[in-house]
Amino acid sequence: MSTNNITTYVAMDVHKKQHAVAFKAAGLDKPITEFTLNNTVRDIKKAIKKIKKNSNGPVICCYESGCLGFALARQIEDIGAECKVIAPSLVPRRPGDKIKTDRRDALKLLEYLENGQLVEVLPPSEEQEAVRDLCRAREKAQEDLMRIRHQISKMLLRNGFAYKDGTHWTQKHLNWVKTLDLGNPLINEVLADLYEELHHRMNRCKQLEESIEKIAQQEPYKLPVAMLCCFKGIKTISAMTIISELYSFERFSDPNKLMKFLGLIPSEHTSADRVRKGKITRAGNKRVRRILIEAAWHQRNKPIVSKELRKRREGQEQWVINIANKCMKRLYKKYWHLVQRGKSHHCAVVAVARELIGFIWDVLHTHLEISAK
Repeated sequence: MSTNNITTYVAMDVHKKQHAVAFKAAGLDKPITEFTLNNTVRDIKKAIKKIKKNSNGPVICCYESGCLGFALARQIEDIGAECKVIAPSLVPRRPGDKIKTDRRDALKLLEYLENGQLVEVLPPSEEQEAVRDLCRAREKAQEDLMRIRHQISKMLLRNGFAYKDGTHWTQKHLNWVKTLDLGNPLINEVLADLYEELHHRMNRCKQLEESIEKIAQQEPYKLPVAMLCCFKGIKTISAMTIISELYSFERFSDPNKLMKFLGLIPSEHTSADRVRKGKITRAGNKRVRRILIEAAWHQRNKPIVSKELRKRREGQEQWVINIANKCMKRLYKKYWHLVQRGKSHHCAVVAVARELIGFIWDVLHTHLEISAK
């Protein structure tokens, strides 16, 4: 008997308050059942248990990834049913379908699930998701810090004060900001409030970075982070961001799949004998892509092992250092080769970032093979 004939499929269009559910019991002649479900642990547990009780085989559920994350999938799997979290951007779309409702979305997901046309998102474990959220919180804290810095600098500029004695946001610059008198009590009060908020956000960034660095010294992150820190332009925070965002690295069987996942491959529109390639797709993980592009800018400089980089490499395996040195020399040559051919600096950096992730894949993939032995 075919597996499809004994499998019960359940598709959900999920929202904050209610889910639209469509399921088809095992058997080709069974009708599709539709209902709405409140987003509570009790109601979800009750509905899935009832579906399992009335089914004679496995139960497979699915919903599109979004605001509910992976918590719903874990709830369903705890009950004993399989749950797939679907990539929304890869769900097939009919060009002529202009009507969108929760009910129709659930029915569409059910059809695609039964026919095997959906692409599943690999869910992280609860620990992996917690580490990823910590790294993302630090990134948001950095954005908040940049925002308050801009508010202070633009406010001072509007009032005729411009700092010209060195780099901004050093301790010397902060002391200068603190002692300023803008000539109006109300404006001084606003500046004092912004200055206090600046210190709060600086302390928040520092605390989050300390937490990330502490986790980076623990298993299973300690060795992979140390390996990535052997590369020029990558330190602990960058390495932890890459590892936490990619988590189950073994799913990338070759570097091209990883480049595609990060949106670093060029878009293409080819028809007949005409080949047209455009900008990178930007279809993947934007956080890792940003980290790689930031690291790629460091490859413009001569491939010299600095004192700081030498210190980061202490105690590491020689094969890791050899790959990192090969990467540094190759990317330096590639960057300047592209620039001399007339490519813009930004275009060259993106190409370098694409090759950089290939070297990172080589190191982490080799590490997984060694660990498996």
